Amino acid sequence: MLLTRSDVNKGHPAYYQDYARRLADETPGAFYIDQFNNDANPLAHATSTAPELYQQLEGDIDAIVVGVGSGGTLGGLQAWFAEHSPKTEFILADPAGSILADQVDTGRYGETGSWLVEGIGEDFIPPLARLEGVHTAYRVSDREAFHTARQLLQVEGVLAGSSTGTLLSAALRYCRAQSRPKRVVTFACDSGNKYLSKMFNDDWMRQQGLIARPEQGDLSDFIALRHDEGATVTAAPDDTLAAVFTRMRLYDISQLPVLEDGRVVGIVDEWDLIRHVQGDRQRFSLPVSEAMSRHVETLDKRAPESELQAILDRGLVAVIADNTRFLGLVTRSDVLTAWRNRVAQ
Repeated sequence: MLLTRSDVNKGHPAYYQDYARRLADETPGAFYIDQFNNDANPLAHATSTAPELYQQLEGDIDAIVVGVGSGGTLGGLQAWFAEHSPKTEFILADPAGSILADQVDTGRYGETGSWLVEGIGEDFIPPLARLEGVHTAYRVSDREAFHTARQLLQVEGVLAGSSTGTLLSAALRYCRAQSRPKRVVTFACDSGNKYLSKMFNDDWMRQQGLIARPEQGDLSDFIALRHDEGATVTAAPDDTLAAVFTRMRLYDISQLPVLEDGRVVGIVDEWDLIRHVQGDRQRFSLPVSEAMSRHVETLDKRAPESELQAILDRGLVAVIADNTRFLGLVTRSDVLTAWRNRVAQ
């Protein structure tokens, strides 16, 4: 498996399509399927998906809600329904930040943004997408898409992904805008099993600003992973450095509080690991107590923000407590995340 970058646009050598094409050109005997330009893509939907939908709904479909990644689903369904059911409207569900809804509404390229929904939405117009045949386009935010997918699991027991959440959100909006009942089709087009640590994880959703935690008006508002909610990743003094490193990698964090009998007795970060392991990899078996920093900057949650700022200005991590009860850590990144989330809400 080769990883590509998600922060570059089409035409950049690290963009996933350009990367795949170059890899195919350089690999003897390789075949580049190219779903974005391969006519077999929409043909598969025109010869299988479309007639199946038509048969299951007994030839009576008022609207079909789709997303666009490669454009194959939209293009194939439109080609078939134009001949067999021209009354059927096509509705585009587009992640907020994608340019496709702008193209439908105005015929012009909009400004490309960013989105967390995976699998649909683009920063270019896929050649296979027949956007001129789209009746209405809905822009769906990450917040709406993710919460709809979570609700789908809670209410219907269907574990679907973020693309499904986007399509279902748009379908619900379309249905609610109608003056009479209509027969509307959309797709559960991706599984939710790859989102268990993201969309279905409350801590991750809070870090992304997609679940709002009630503000307390004190320093605890800056804690990303609260210990009293069971979210803080911790270490014990006798844990090995190898175990701590594994937790850092697993949870994508740079430091852990070291707790003993519920009290913070130290903090261990990546630099502590480097200093103690460098030159002798066998030292990964050392206990955390030999590597952790025992100098811990603790603030009561009612302290002024200026005291938190002073600690962070020195490159340190702040331990936030309620009297003597440990609540969590605050890093510079946590402060920035909290500020961003306030704007997003």
